[in-house]
Parts: sequence; structure tokens; C-alpha cells
Amino acid sequence: MAHGIVIDGKAIASEVKAKLKSRVEALVQEGRSIRLDAILVGGDQGARLYAKNQAKACEAIGLVYHLHELPTDATESEVLSLIESINKDDAITGLMVHMPLPKQVNAETIQSAIAVTKDVEGVNPANIGNVVFGRRSLVPCTALAVMELIESTGVKLEGANVVCVGASRIVGKPVAVLLMQAEATVISTNHHTKDRPSLTRAADIVVSAAGVPNLIGADDVSEGAVVIDVGINRIENGDGKKITVGDVDFDAVKEKASYISPVPGGVGPMTVAMLLRNTVQAADS
Repeated sequence: MAHGIVIDGKAIASEVKAKLKSRVEALVQEGRSIRLDAILVGGDQGARLYAKNQAKACEAIGLVYHLHELPTDATESEVLSLIESINKDDAITGLMVHMPLPKQVNAETIQSAIAVTKDVEGVNPANIGNVVFGRRSLVPCTALAVMELIESTGVKLEGANVVCVGASRIVGKPVAVLLMQAEATVISTNHHTKDRPSLTRAADIVVSAAGVPNLIGADDVSEGAVVIDVGINRIENGDGKKITVGDVDFDAVKEKASYISPVPGGVGPMTVAMLLRNTVQAADS
């Protein structure tokens, strides 16, 4: 019986950041501007915490970071106006908008307004579409993180059977396309998929990005499979306290998988690293 090696997303992300720091230093010496601006609308605590951690991550590799805060009752027009001004500012090389947005602000409209060349999260439909043409820069950060973690295992992607559980625009679909480009055989499932467990049991690699706690159990994977957990779910433990878990029943699946990513500590830190890499690439393009 296999006993899964835990993929250390934090360690891999640290390696990426170390290389980026050297690259940033070189660009700064050349007189290049590298600045990431972020927009936070409202007081969502999760988004605010992410923004704080993002600022620290930027500072650690020498990136200039600036957060624009708008009130919860900000109109869509006000957010679009701010985006337009940032798009036009040549000193700002990267832009992202924190989610969630208030109900009066449409996320897709906002993401579509971000300049393609500054869209470091890869959420503009144009950048998402570029995944189909083989690009791996300025494409969705979480999708890139998934690919980096899979590749870190050394598993051969050519000809591998992969099942992506979840088909979101930002994660599931881009991951599936990136895997296809690596010449894997890919099946993408959604909540309408019939007999999903039979598909995941036949897979060499399972990527779950459905946002459902314990969706993937030991009976859902084959012996020796690589399992990447993208889910981030807040649930109550036995003490009534909330904890963060993924889509995968980690302890059970670890006994069968060859490699498995944890939550937290897997895809999350790698997603931040990919955001930083996209930011540097945007400045260097």
C-alpha cells in the first residue's frame, strides 16, 4: 500500500520567491519599474488578511505594493474609474482586484476592465483564453500553482490520465487546458457528471477544485495516484472552532496516494508565488 508523500507548497513557493528576488534586483538595477497595485472594495476580513499577507510577500522580494481601498458602497463606475487610471499609469506594472466584491459591483465586468498586460492574476477573459494558445504567463495563478505542484513530483504528464473535479472559469478549466497542452488525457467533471468516483478511480492524477469538504475520499482514488487539492473550505471542528480544509479527506487519501497536496500549505502558498511571478513577468515584458 502506498503512503503519500506530502507536497510541501510552502517550500516550493520559497524556492520560486528566492529566484524572483534575484530577478527583481536585476530589473531594478536596470532602472525598470516594478509595482503591483491592488484594489480592495469593502471590509471583507478574508480579503483584507490576504491583502496584508500580499504586501509582506511583495516586500520580501523587493516589489513595490500599493493597496487602494474603496468603501463597501462604492459603485461599479467608481471601481472602473480607478482601474482605468491604474491602467494608464506606466509606473504601475501589475493590477489585481480582491474578491469578493459587493453585490452592486459585477466581478466579470471588473476583471474584464483590467489591462491585459497588467492582469497579474490572469482573470481577464483575454488572458484566460490565451491558455488555449500555450501561454503560461499572465494566466490564472491557481491554475499555474496546480501545474507547478504536479511537475514537482516528477510524474510523467504525457499520456497520464487526469481528472479535474470542478470546472470553474478561473481554476478548473484553465488547469484542464494546461494539462492537455502537457499531452495528458484529461477529463473535466462538474456537478452534472454521472458516476464521478469511477472516473477518479481510473485517474493517475486527480485535481479537485470543487469547494466541497471531503468530496474526495479513499474510495475515490486509485493506489499510487497523485492528488492535488485546490479546495479551501471553512468548517467547524469538534470543539466548535472553524478550521480550513480542502476537498480531499487528507488522512484517508494519503494512505493510497503517491503524492498529495495539503490544505493549508499546498496550492495556497504556490498561488501567491505565481502571482508574484506573473507580476515580475508583466514588468519584464
